[in-house]
Amino acid sequence: MPLRRLREHRRRDPRRGPAGGIAMNPFDYVRPDDAAGAVATVARNPGAVFLAGGTNLVDHLKLGVSAPELLVDVSRLPLDEVRELPDGGLRVGAGVRNSDLAAHPLVRSRFPALAQALLAGASGQLRNAATTGGNLLQRTRCPYFQDVTTPCNKRDPGAGCSAIGGHHRDAAIFGASPECVATHPSDMAVAMAALDAQVRVQGPEGERAVPVVEFHRLPGDEPQRDSVLRHGELITAVDLPGSAPRSVYRKVRERASYAFALVSVAADLDVADGRVRNARIALGGVAHKPWRATRAEGALRGAPVGEQAFRAAADAELAAAEPLSGNAYKVPMTRGTLVAVLRDLVEEAR
Repeated sequence: MPLRRLREHRRRDPRRGPAGGIAMNPFDYVRPDDAAGAVATVARNPGAVFLAGGTNLVDHLKLGVSAPELLVDVSRLPLDEVRELPDGGLRVGAGVRNSDLAAHPLVRSRFPALAQALLAGASGQLRNAATTGGNLLQRTRCPYFQDVTTPCNKRDPGAGCSAIGGHHRDAAIFGASPECVATHPSDMAVAMAALDAQVRVQGPEGERAVPVVEFHRLPGDEPQRDSVLRHGELITAVDLPGSAPRSVYRKVRERASYAFALVSVAADLDVADGRVRNARIALGGVAHKPWRATRAEGALRGAPVGEQAFRAAADAELAAAEPLSGNAYKVPMTRGTLVAVLRDLVEEAR
């Protein structure tokens, strides 16, 4: 399989000398014919990465955040279909574009929270390029991670976390560590976490399925590891079980479009006879991964429907929040957004 030599320009870096200058980062490029070939190619090359829509990776190449030796293009593999599962759920190919997934009639009717989350992300142009698998794997937009002149444990383990003592208005309030306080940027992943989606993965050792709620990692002492994927493993699809026709996604951001979430909520509520039978809730913009609000879910199950129960559930979840000085506003914002979403779900059910 021939390799084609490409070159990628890095931005000017003041550390490269008095005159600045532009460094050239060479890398190889290959387009395998099937998923097995893509997996084998990456698995045997420690410096290889997969390339799909490229909406995040190409930015990192330009910024100098990423410098792979080999790009393995999976954008033309036959992974771009949405099909029904026997339980009424859907299997979404990893190569399905975000715009196509948001517009799919079965997604809109059975999983409206997912369609809403996709439309809340990025811009129309980016949604036309971004893929389902790539969206799950996008990396934090923490400004220190994207600025190679500043220390960042996620980009350079052991360098330190600049955000803790610096600008951390967008930082996590759940699950952070002394090593990293960055948040996960995906809207889509938050909806999928609330919908109990499963990520299907193909790797050198075969196939496996990982729940979305377990797919992304909290930073701990290894913030450079965003997910549980092993080197060479390729996302091939995402399974959405059952249906959630009344699910909702709400996003709070600083402007109406093309902005990442300060706080977001994806929720699905099952109500009968004036009580909550079941609740599924995930939060975005508040943690290193989509945050499944299990404390709030537990507080809601069996509770009478109403404002008091909704506020008690939000308080139960937020009791574990550990904000920094600059992002404490996220606590009341999360509370208000969650209560509003639960209220909307009940009104819709009526």
